[in-house]
Amino acid sequence: MSESDIKDFDFTEAAWESLYDAVDDTVFLEQDAEVIYNSLKHRLKFISFGDYLKRYIYLKAGLDEPFAEVPLKEYQLIIKSAFSDNNTPPSFTPTTSKLSALSKNWLMQQTVKRKVVFLLGFGLKMSVEDVNLFLTKALREPEINPKDPFEVICWYCYKNGYTYPKFEKLWELYSNTSTNANDMELIYSERTIGVRNSMYSVRDDASLIAHLSKLKTSDNVSRISVTARECFDRLYDEARDLIAALYNQTEDEQHINALFEYRDKLSRNSRLYDFEKVERIKRFKAEKKIFTRADITESDIEHIICAAIPTDRHGNLTPSKASKLNEQFSGKRFSRQRISEILSGNGEINRFDLITLNFFVFSQKLSIYPEAKKRFTQFLDSTNTILNKCSMGNLYIQNPYECFILMCILSLDPLGTYSDVWELSYVT
Repeated sequence: MSESDIKDFDFTEAAWESLYDAVDDTVFLEQDAEVIYNSLKHRLKFISFGDYLKRYIYLKAGLDEPFAEVPLKEYQLIIKSAFSDNNTPPSFTPTTSKLSALSKNWLMQQTVKRKVVFLLGFGLKMSVEDVNLFLTKALREPEINPKDPFEVICWYCYKNGYTYPKFEKLWELYSNTSTNANDMELIYSERTIGVRNSMYSVRDDASLIAHLSKLKTSDNVSRISVTARECFDRLYDEARDLIAALYNQTEDEQHINALFEYRDKLSRNSRLYDFEKVERIKRFKAEKKIFTRADITESDIEHIICAAIPTDRHGNLTPSKASKLNEQFSGKRFSRQRISEILSGNGEINRFDLITLNFFVFSQKLSIYPEAKKRFTQFLDSTNTILNKCSMGNLYIQNPYECFILMCILSLDPLGTYSDVWELSYVT
């Protein structure tokens, strides 16, 4: 296989090249935002689930022709043959749809439902590692959930090389298993790593069913990761402490305005002149009060992290579709609505929430990490530790937003650059 053929399907290598080309550009230090914006717009495209699936099949089947020239029909035939060989139906539930139509849809979709990955796990005889990579990289979701009985049974089958008929038998056994309310309460309040270790101790069908009996519950019991919530809360509190410190350093109206402009570069955006918030800070100063973590709200977080995103007359962020980078940044805005959803327990924390918060924390500690390369390494290690603790996999540079964050962390003013790129996406 030639080097050019490899580059056609090696998404990660292409992303690293984009990052290096951007930060090594001779004008990066003076025009970092413009360089990053152009890289995102012209080189770092969102990789669809279908493309990940094609790449997986291409490598596993050992196809000879150049990656870009393999016809869709060939991938469909490979899927159909594999599903037949592995006794896998076209769906976990009864369906009138044919596998040929479903496989074509999977190969062409930007994203799919999580259960499609688990079905492909049986149909293409994937390993546990393969399935987890699909979940974290292709879907940008957490790895196999040790609190979800369905996913635990799938994990057990992949680990032991069992086919779909074995899954059906185990699912029926689980469905007929009684539950212990005390076990249920304990295991769903336990940290992800604890439940995962319990899952890893499963050795045979009997120990699997014993483990599953602790997981059996009604659908209204939350399976949201306790570990992810703990990581989020820690980062969120640290971010609020940093913002409180920023407010307390603000001594006059000129400095207050500068804070909400968040660098002079952002002065074009009218929402930065938030006079109500300015008055609030001035009132605190007049009363000689000190801002604390408790005084910092979801709105404060949004005003700092989303400072460059335009707002409507009601103060809400402009719809994301107005951004020229909507494809790359879709669902990544850390708005007050998103924060409220998480804090109320109504939203599952994703990797982008944790990455954004950790980036903000690092962006406010430039005195600790003044050297860009050392800051980059420390941020990479810190973020990967958090993500892996939450079973979300490492930072994946081919996710355009994650590559964008890594480019920003290498700039002289990470948060200022982050804001500038967001602004460019709305005004260019």
